[in-house]
Amino acid sequence: MKTNLVSRRECLQTLAGLGLATVAPGCAKTRPAAAAHPAAPPAPAHPSAAQPDLIRRENERPGTREWMLAKTAVDPQTRYRCPWIEGYCSHTSIRAGETLEIFVSTNPASPFHLEIFRTGYYGGTGARRMMELGPFPGRTQPDPPVGPNRLRECAWEPATRITIPAGWPSGVYVGKLTADRGGWQSYVVFIVRDHRRADFIFQCSDTTWQAYNRWPSQYALYDDGRNEWHCGPGVDVSFDRPYGKYCQILDAPLSTGSGEWFLWEFPLAYWMEAQGFDVTYISNLDTHADYPGLLRARGFLSIGHDEYYTLEMYNHLRAAIARGLNVAFLSGNTCCGRIEMHPSARGTPNRIYGRADYFGPRDEGMIQRFPSMGAFPHASPHEGLLLGARNVPPCTGGADWICVRPDHWVFAGTGMRRGEAIPGLVGWEFHGEPADIPGLEVVASGPTSTHPQRPENVGAYAATLYPGPHGNFVFNASSCWWADGLSAPPGYVRPSVYTTPRGPDRRVQQITRNLLERMQKSPWI
Repeated sequence: MKTNLVSRRECLQTLAGLGLATVAPGCAKTRPAAAAHPAAPPAPAHPSAAQPDLIRRENERPGTREWMLAKTAVDPQTRYRCPWIEGYCSHTSIRAGETLEIFVSTNPASPFHLEIFRTGYYGGTGARRMMELGPFPGRTQPDPPVGPNRLRECAWEPATRITIPAGWPSGVYVGKLTADRGGWQSYVVFIVRDHRRADFIFQCSDTTWQAYNRWPSQYALYDDGRNEWHCGPGVDVSFDRPYGKYCQILDAPLSTGSGEWFLWEFPLAYWMEAQGFDVTYISNLDTHADYPGLLRARGFLSIGHDEYYTLEMYNHLRAAIARGLNVAFLSGNTCCGRIEMHPSARGTPNRIYGRADYFGPRDEGMIQRFPSMGAFPHASPHEGLLLGARNVPPCTGGADWICVRPDHWVFAGTGMRRGEAIPGLVGWEFHGEPADIPGLEVVASGPTSTHPQRPENVGAYAATLYPGPHGNFVFNASSCWWADGLSAPPGYVRPSVYTTPRGPDRRVQQITRNLLERMQKSPWI
């Protein structure tokens, strides 16, 4: 990257004042390219009444650890799938009274059982059993052909249909599949959403889960048939297929069938529900398709690895912030790739997508690292105007999360001093180059590195906060691993690449509590 040299020097001087001077591309506070204001969405529908104690009361119910998979495996020829038993759902998210279809294949054919659990705190067990079904006869369902743009779209027959009961609260639900033959297990995953007012909307990053899903073998959004880390056009993925085991960073058997839920997001949900916060859950696709639904909350949370956004998602969030919604991006690599949604072969909306562009102006440093990104026009809105900072090269790396504004209300009660670090909390992707937004403040920053002996791969992250027009705010934590500092639920596997986060930390918990409690004091939109 050849621009913004003066402002980067200013950023380095700040780091030097903390004893952190280094080569730090991507740390500058830059004025983004002009971007159109989002189109005004329709007026919101009136939500149903708030139930502020719903989640607290739900977590008083008895839980169980039997939700965890006990016998998992993947076919070594495919590297990711569990052909002995695997499945997917007809909906990414669904409301009470609607019908969910669950599609299951067993190879070899085997009877199987299905247990459905709502994940949460539940006294530290992590889930409550909601329903047991089966046995079902089970059969081997056909692998889908390779379609245009390497699309793998299953057309399986449903194993069962479930009408979501009115008493099931919003949450992330997993269906534990167990084959009678051999005892092999995997998951299906879906979100139950509601209409009610709630303090917080927890957005699951499931467009990113699907982007990295290589089921049945090397068919992620990143595979163009030649390169397994392709970042360009010409590849589509479908939600009509199982989730294979997660493909990078760590070996996590609980990810078989559950996307990235248990990797980066569940620790936040587990902690929030343990604290009794009033939270409701949605999919990325609900942010895409249901703007009015965003306005029933005081705060919106993006968690973990939240990379892929549609233009509608971007515009809906910016419009909601303009109306007074608080937002916390407790995530990294957020709103980087722009995708476009398409219907399935059966005509179901929003089941297929491919890349359409990248958010923000063209960045030669990023294209140098990922050449296939150069095929796009890079004409989409600037993600920094939403997040407060943007995705910058080298984009991957690790770092300590270093306080630079100890007097800020974000740090109240933490006792943190200027230059004090929370070890390893930044990773494996981050945001830098704070946007030129009036009132924006950098609250934490520092250098990142992919390897201490490779200075050419050094970058810089910036955690930011900027004010909205109605006393609301937008916080950017600048890390995929923020939730690691909150809790370690049953089955959780700590990531370790570039750096290793240290797990639950009182300071991370207090910062998050400060953010959520400030949101709770906001008026309803």
